[in-house]
Amino acid sequence: MLPTTSYRERRRNRSPWQVLGLLFTALFLVLLPAAAHASTSEFPIVGNVKNDGVPLADVRIVVTGEGYEQEALTDADGRFTVQVPSQDGTYEIFLDEETLPEGVTVKGDNPRPTEFGAQSFRPVNFFIGEGVRDVQSFGSQLAERLVNGLNFGLMLALASIGLSLVYGTTGLANFAHAEMVTFGAVMALVFAGMMNMSLWLAIPLALVASGLFGWLLDWGIWKPLRKRRVAIVQVMILSIGLSLFLRYVFQFFIGGGTLQLPGVGGTKHTLFGDVALTTVDMVSMGVSTGILLVVAYWLLFTRIGKATRAIADNRALAAATGIDVEKVIRIVWIASGLLAGLSGILWAYFRPGIKWDMGTQLLLLIFCAVVLGGLGTAFGALIGSLITGVLVEISTLWIPSDTKYVGALLILILVLLVRPQGILGRRERIG
Repeated sequence: MLPTTSYRERRRNRSPWQVLGLLFTALFLVLLPAAAHASTSEFPIVGNVKNDGVPLADVRIVVTGEGYEQEALTDADGRFTVQVPSQDGTYEIFLDEETLPEGVTVKGDNPRPTEFGAQSFRPVNFFIGEGVRDVQSFGSQLAERLVNGLNFGLMLALASIGLSLVYGTTGLANFAHAEMVTFGAVMALVFAGMMNMSLWLAIPLALVASGLFGWLLDWGIWKPLRKRRVAIVQVMILSIGLSLFLRYVFQFFIGGGTLQLPGVGGTKHTLFGDVALTTVDMVSMGVSTGILLVVAYWLLFTRIGKATRAIADNRALAAATGIDVEKVIRIVWIASGLLAGLSGILWAYFRPGIKWDMGTQLLLLIFCAVVLGGLGTAFGALIGSLITGVLVEISTLWIPSDTKYVGALLILILVLLVRPQGILGRRERIG
């Protein structure tokens, strides 16, 4: 007679890698049919910019509409091409007059609305010439960038705090945190965009999935490595490999194009002066602020929050006082996944759009914020995120918007040179 095992014993003996395999199999079954129907086609808007027949190069063109925004510069022949994800709806093409030669302005509408109709591409030409340019004052531009930077910094703080908590409790600088950000946005796209659920249901489900994803990564990968006492450098290298793997899994399912969540864009509401925000932007700032306050309360006044801070200060001493370190780390990974997922959803509305590598675009800024505030300190990550977000947006007053994230690298270098421990970090002696 063959020996038998109970379901509980089989579950206890199941490998964590088998669990992760089951997770990705489930995601494959859910996402593959939806991905087959997802449209990643792009349609070109093309045009010329000339002044009295002379082509103008490096003129900035911004295309917005249907929750999409993309920029381009004219080439040496004055031509530009911008790919949009759909030929349905109306797009606005804006020519930045600040990039035109002195004394040259746009004649007629600017921005200029356009529709594809039955065409697969849409030609748009601007008529420009001598004229008086209506220039926005520097003070108005600065105020607008400050508000946008604050909004950006708040959503950046959600992801940065999650990374900082993981580093504080485990010592791991998780490079796959960028893909946890992308995962939240992709789950929202699956529930709201592909399964046609209401946003009130889709976003909470996406956050639950994000928290579960963080827990499964810890249970299936990081916890077994901790038990085997694998060196932190090897674990960090593994996180880089995991980041690359997850990135291309996302590309396989949703393609290389830009996909949109329902409800992006909308009418802008004037706050003061020339500063205006959409309803989505204001909701995003309110949600980010509320969640950050909840996290602060959790860290300061709850038992698990105090235990988290104790482990970040001295893990061995915390364990000696009776704190269940593994339980706290498990909760931290769930919270980290949830915060990263929410950050990804808000970033998809701010950007706007979802791409397979969207989290990677934020990774440098997340690390910059964490290092600036102080490694392992959640409140330091908050301060660092706000500073980084505001400086990145303000930098577009002097440098092209395409290169604004480079400023984050400069901040990172300066902080490491002047104050390596960060704003709220503690100076430590090594060696």
